[in-house]
Amino acid sequence: MADSIRLKWGTLKGWNLNDEISQQLLQKYLELGTSMSCMHQDDTDEQKQILCDLIGHHTEIGGTITNDWDGNDYTKDEAIDYLMNYRK
Repeated sequence: MADSIRLKWGTLKGWNLNDEISQQLLQKYLELGTSMSCMHQDDTDEQKQILCDLIGHHTEIGGTITNDWDGNDYTKDEAIDYLMNYRK
């Protein structure tokens, strides 16, 4: 299965990450604490930065980023905008 990230509610909902750098960034994100529900996840600035770094790396290696609501794929810039401005 290809590397993929799914976003929903302005945060990370799901992933299939096979490369080491992506897995390290994901682990760092998760260690800061997450909700069992992405609807209730309120990412800190640090978590948002880690997700932006993850998305940047993810797009460099050809991974896909999908909005779970509508199934549309996002570019790196669209995904970062979604994460940073969802609750504004």
